[in-house]
Amino acid sequence: MGWNKSLKTFFVLLLMLYMLPVISYAEEESLIPMGHSIGIQMDLKGIYVTSDILVGQDQWLKKGDIIQELNGTETKQLVHFERSLQKNDSATMKLGIVRNGEKKTLQADIQFIKRVTPFLKDRTEGTGTLTYVDPKTGTYGALGHQIIDSTLQTPPSFEKGAIYLSEINQIKKSSPGFPGYKISSIVDPENLLGNIRINGIYGIFGSWKNAYSKVLAEPLEIMQPTELTVGPAEIFTTVQGSTVEKFTIQITKIEEDQFQILLTDQKLLKKTGGILQGMSGSPVIQNGKFVGAITHMFVDEPEKGAALFLKTMRTNEK
Repeated sequence: MGWNKSLKTFFVLLLMLYMLPVISYAEEESLIPMGHSIGIQMDLKGIYVTSDILVGQDQWLKKGDIIQELNGTETKQLVHFERSLQKNDSATMKLGIVRNGEKKTLQADIQFIKRVTPFLKDRTEGTGTLTYVDPKTGTYGALGHQIIDSTLQTPPSFEKGAIYLSEINQIKKSSPGFPGYKISSIVDPENLLGNIRINGIYGIFGSWKNAYSKVLAEPLEIMQPTELTVGPAEIFTTVQGSTVEKFTIQITKIEEDQFQILLTDQKLLKKTGGILQGMSGSPVIQNGKFVGAITHMFVDEPEKGAALFLKTMRTNEK
């Protein structure tokens, strides 16, 4: 069937009028920038051995081994391991372990095994900075990099985890060649901010506890990487107590997934000497938009560091 020319024109115009409002009024994505210091706790999937230790005649526990059984009894936590030791009075015990993915059984001397506890761990803990909360999905992101257990030197396999609001008690300043760090403590161990669902290469992610609203600020529009420019910006972070403060920085170099920064705020530099361990995750803001998070420092030049775009960081969120 043929189309009348004027009818076709009218139909096309109607389509354009119908589509334009959808394009013009699309809502920009936004997140709440945080900057709060957080305590991180992760319960490991089993009892990990932190150092090589002799447990019997030519029988060694190796760093990274996971203890699963003691005399046939499952031991997922240190408390189970210690209880099994207390109940047993035999001279030798069988240790069921996993080493490099393979199950093994060791014959352990009771006198040796009683000395093992200081070299075992079933939890990893740390401190960092909360990057954002998504008020629409009820989720959060933090750190901007993966948690690596300092003893095991690997990303820990964990059963469950949580983040808590922490306060800074003391600062050990950074200096060239010597990264500084925060000394902090959890404000309320009974009141978690959220759980840990993912420990990815770009940070930790989980569900935000809706009841904990007193630390929330107003959402900011997410800046696209192409919008970022070399020049002034600011960060949100905590260097005293639990109060988030704004500090000035300079964006010095822009790359595909990350950018480089220079701390310029004299108050911050006097307090910290530069970027600190535990500052990872601090939000970066430019022109009122939320662009990313600090992830690393340059050890020899602690006032300089690297930051990750939110777009890159959030690829780990799901």
